[in-house]
Amino acid sequence: MLRLLTAVFIFCCAFSGAEEGAWVRHTIDDTSRGADGVRFLDVNSDGFEDIATGWEEGGLIRAYLHPGLKKVAAPWPLVTVGRVKSPEDAVFCDLDGDGAVDVVSCCEGRNRKVFAHWAPMAAGRFLDEKAWMTTSFPAVDNKTQWMFALPMELDGAGGTDLVLGAKGGGACVGWLRSPARARDPGAWTFHSWYRAGWIMSLVSHDVDGDGDSDVVVSDRKGKTPGVLWLENPGRKAVAENPGLAWKEHRMGATGREVLFLSLYDFDGDGRKEAVVTAKPARVILLSSGTDPRKPWREELIEYSLDRFGRAKAVRAGDLDGDGVAELAVSCESASGGKSGVFYLRRSGKKWVPHELSGPAGVKFDRIELRDLDRDGDLDLITCEERDNLGVFWYENPARKPATK
Repeated sequence: MLRLLTAVFIFCCAFSGAEEGAWVRHTIDDTSRGADGVRFLDVNSDGFEDIATGWEEGGLIRAYLHPGLKKVAAPWPLVTVGRVKSPEDAVFCDLDGDGAVDVVSCCEGRNRKVFAHWAPMAAGRFLDEKAWMTTSFPAVDNKTQWMFALPMELDGAGGTDLVLGAKGGGACVGWLRSPARARDPGAWTFHSWYRAGWIMSLVSHDVDGDGDSDVVVSDRKGKTPGVLWLENPGRKAVAENPGLAWKEHRMGATGREVLFLSLYDFDGDGRKEAVVTAKPARVILLSSGTDPRKPWREELIEYSLDRFGRAKAVRAGDLDGDGVAELAVSCESASGGKSGVFYLRRSGKKWVPHELSGPAGVKFDRIELRDLDRDGDLDLITCEERDNLGVFWYENPARKPATK
């Protein structure tokens, strides 16, 4: 039986940016509509991570190159790598192993496809929109509403494979297997592992410590919503039987409407915990014992909706440099003067809220924590869809900016 630890807190006072130290917002791009998530990778090997984003209402897939420390607070150089309807996710990966980093996008609505946006071989043309080529994968065309793609190498053959998650009718988690000729979209094959309701997150992690990467999943809807992990049967088994289902192990938050999750080793024991948001205003921390196949412990954190919006995403990280992780939370429905991004700091048995974003913005998305300005603390990067704040980052005020 799960041991449910509940930490319910009430706002005793109004937290202001001035009291906590102002997190200044820097815009990366706000020139389209409906920015929907950020994914990171250093695509040009300059030592700085770059960003891929899909613009849902604008129908654009874009890549942004980190401009270096002197210009990091200004809008970033960008390229529109493809134009597709209803994109929900975009992620970097070198699909064909040619050294040029491509982008994969997943689409929902009526455009139920997964697209490869092939990067130009010439590095100097990366920011040239005309040098990019877009194709879909026939194996998954119009099968369901595709929500998320996770690049992984699963069978040791071909190029990079893709783990896909979807929502609605026919929703599932499965893998799109890369063929020997990755540039031939018709040669890719799809194999389903898990029948889903509405996939919000797919995270690659060796949960059972057997040397291969499993997949941690947050499933928002359906008959069995909650957090689970799918056990990798091993490269040999995957290669010999591509249709082999991955064994499902329930972690927790069962029956709740969960959203985005992330993993973090909170106690330093070498095993990562999972933290996930759940409607309407909950953050759930899941901890395993020595056997991750057994039920995980749950710690439930509930916050008031008086000052913040409805829970959307959470990311753990040490924001203040004290060696202890905080929980950064983004929200939707953050209207009427509510804040859409805040963080929780543990104080004894309670988690205390701290202001971050202020009232600007209504519907925020996935969170990433990175030291974008290299000043020694973690900044927060996210998107906002309703007030058209676009793609942006909040500068952590914990330390002074780098001088070089």
